Amino acid sequence: MQTLVPRPANLAPLAPEFPWPDSKKTVLFTGFDVDAESVWIGMDRKNTDRLVTMSYGGYEARVGVPKLLEVLSRHEVKATFFVTGWTVEAHPAMCEAILADGHEIGHHGYLHLRPEPGNMDVMIEEVDRGLEALKRVLGVTPRGYRAPGGESYTELLELLVSRGIQYSSSWRDDIRPYRHVLPGGAGPIEIPVNFSFDDWNFGMTHRTGSRALFGREDVLNIWKDEFDQTREWGGVTTMVMHPQVSGRPMRIRILDQFLTYVRAYDDVWIATGAEIAEHFATHEAAGQKTCDVE
Repeated sequence: MQTLVPRPANLAPLAPEFPWPDSKKTVLFTGFDVDAESVWIGMDRKNTDRLVTMSYGGYEARVGVPKLLEVLSRHEVKATFFVTGWTVEAHPAMCEAILADGHEIGHHGYLHLRPEPGNMDVMIEEVDRGLEALKRVLGVTPRGYRAPGGESYTELLELLVSRGIQYSSSWRDDIRPYRHVLPGGAGPIEIPVNFSFDDWNFGMTHRTGSRALFGREDVLNIWKDEFDQTREWGGVTTMVMHPQVSGRPMRIRILDQFLTYVRAYDDVWIATGAEIAEHFATHEAAGQKTCDVE
């Protein structure tokens, strides 16, 4: 039997305190996971022939992403879209529209396969094929990565660093960014996720995983309450939205109204993942320089 050592799963030190730009009090990180049909293929390869099941994901290119881009433009919000390599290849026009509107493109695997420890051959292919597709189709070298299924492990973080990924947005253990600590040294910056902002929990139901849908006021109140307290704590509100969920007619109103609510405050920095990571790295470097001088 394997000996279990009681120690924290995350060995990174506590998230450092540093000011946000322009004396802002808090940050909103508007992030989308653009899975399209790949999320359904990743669940079960047989879904490639289940065309109604696939149509859940196909909604993104046909309706979801174009409508979301309209909302973001109206609120003057630049977001980060974590896109799978399969999606880039299957829906290049949709992805080009995201890029044309000035949003950040992040890495989200290739076929939306959930990272599993001990399966590194699969993950190397997932990461490398995703990188290759983003570069070939969009000319993009992503700075950020969000794990499909929200899972991660040490070897995967090491792989991301070796491929030039600067930040991750997958973990759930803080409200401020921090730097991962790996056996060989520094890992990527982590911009933690707030699970309450994962719209899949509230708005996705289907034949093989039916569950009750949450109404607009239910979700909007959760989002407002989470944002309000995160703002008081000076943290980052990290959203995990999916165009095949939040791009639906009623649900797009939730995002629209939430952004209106956030915009009423003048102390919120609305930033992409790359901007947050760059800000973190700048203060990290300044702190290290100060320590060196001392």
